Amino acid sequence: MTQRLIIHVDMDAFYTSVEQHDRPELRGRPVMVGGARRRGVVAAASYEAREFGVRSAMPAKVASRLCPTGIFLRARMARYREVSATIFDIFHEYGGAVEGLSLDEAYIDATDLALGQAAHIETLGRQLKRHIQAATGLTASVGLAHNKLLAKIASDYDKPDGLVYLAPQSVSRVLSPLPIRRLPGIGPATGAKLQAMGILTMGQLQATDPVLLSAALGESAVGLIDKARGIDHRAVNQQRDRQSVSQETTFDENITSLEALLPHIQTQAQQVAERLAQQGLHARGVHIKLRSGGFSTITRAAALPTQSAEVGVLVEAAVNLVSEWAKWRPQFALRLFGLGVSINRPSQTPGD
Repeated sequence: MTQRLIIHVDMDAFYTSVEQHDRPELRGRPVMVGGARRRGVVAAASYEAREFGVRSAMPAKVASRLCPTGIFLRARMARYREVSATIFDIFHEYGGAVEGLSLDEAYIDATDLALGQAAHIETLGRQLKRHIQAATGLTASVGLAHNKLLAKIASDYDKPDGLVYLAPQSVSRVLSPLPIRRLPGIGPATGAKLQAMGILTMGQLQATDPVLLSAALGESAVGLIDKARGIDHRAVNQQRDRQSVSQETTFDENITSLEALLPHIQTQAQQVAERLAQQGLHARGVHIKLRSGGFSTITRAAALPTQSAEVGVLVEAAVNLVSEWAKWRPQFALRLFGLGVSINRPSQTPGD
């Protein structure tokens, strides 16, 4: 049976990072998105603001006192949703099932990639991070493991801009010394009860008598010890409509020129256009996937000037992307090519 590969992606200080990206003069400065200085709460704080003790959900007045030089900005949700749509388009290129937890956080089931070696899995994580940064200018923390719980712990392990693969043989060694509050699902109340029992680390929780734990926590103790041991059988649930349509082809013999690749681009563009027409959809962007021998996958994406479902428009955009890539790789041997489009569904309003 193939070992599952689950990826958890959490964008770093998403709202404030978008603001700092869009307004370069804010980079390196403490930024808070939320209410005005005298009222409201902080919805998000940049890492520079966090150094002053500012946290999300903190009253703006308190944040202003802790960080008097901080810059308060009102939330631009339409902009954040726009960037989120780009990020989720990328997520769908790495796995068949994507479970969105928020605008900037998701689980991806990448089991179909069938990556057995740690080096390949870590390469996939780096590729995903580079892909996100190239498309948005933002950094993400990425955790990879064989289940959702461990992938989440891994992505939190080295924020910001982290990349951690938690291999099955490393689970016990990595989890045991971690504070219990690092275990997803343990809030302040449960954490306080555990600490009162002298349980401070996951290793101590793993060794706790289940009967004793149930007596102290009641029903909330069910499964807690298994979690501390890294056991989690939950599947990644597709919770969002798929935001992209794509085709790909693996070649019997490597493709070594743009001329030889062009018929495949045209065929895939035709197939994608037909699927768009069947669903009454239009593309707002085009992305390509290029895979050479061994494990080396490159992705490129570009927005279309206007939404379209015309084959010629898709072909032109894909050829331009391949041509730009080929400038840096005049000699190549492709064993796989994929063409896809990002879409807006009719039920969506602009910015969703």
